[in-house]
Amino acid sequence: MLNIVAIITAKPGKRDEVLAAFNANVPAVHAEKGCVEYAAVVDAPDMGPFQTKLGPDSFAVIEKWESQEDLMAHAVSDHMKEYGKKTKDLVADKAIHILTAAE
Repeated sequence: MLNIVAIITAKPGKRDEVLAAFNANVPAVHAEKGCVEYAAVVDAPDMGPFQTKLGPDSFAVIEKWESQEDLMAHAVSDHMKEYGKKTKDLVADKAIHILTAAE
């Protein structure tokens, strides 16, 4: 099992537009072989000073994939290529963390 945390930072004021494109793509991703979880998350409100916020222009994508092969197929799928084209001018930065269980 692979766990992915992707931090997406939209250009100022463009997060909602990126999230709309992301959410439109979710059903296609959920239908992919090996997709266990795929969802966008934003800062929870009123969590106090211990919270490190992503900020108003950022969101995280929480993903789980059954195998490396499934994740790699996802990355080059037609719908992800289309999502990338739709959002490339709206995204300022992204960081993708691919993680596995600690032993």
